[in-house]
Amino acid sequence: MKNMLKSAKGFTLVEIMIVVVIIGLLAAMAIPAFQKVRTSSQDKAVLNNARQLSAAADQYFLENGVSSVASSNLVGSDKFVKAVNTVAGESYPTAYTQGITITIGAIAGVRTVTYAP
Repeated sequence: MKNMLKSAKGFTLVEIMIVVVIIGLLAAMAIPAFQKVRTSSQDKAVLNNARQLSAAADQYFLENGVSSVASSNLVGSDKFVKAVNTVAGESYPTAYTQGITITIGAIAGVRTVTYAP
């Protein structure tokens, strides 16, 4: 008599569900960590832009003997800062005054960063 055992091939439904649950748990831990890192890097990039604009404004104040300047006098291909690349749709001030804190708003539509020169 021949051996009539069936050879089991493939995975059972329970094994597949265990793998899906494990992947779901890993994703549940990884996604918030990724979002936190993304938020932090956006804020750092915006702060770096604010520092560059503040330094450009300080240089403009020294060269021209004024205490206020429009951002159009700071940003441009032939100006102090070549370009300000937005990171998360933020809005930069249109004018800078000596000694006044710079506030960049609407970062990703919800956050604000301030920089005190």
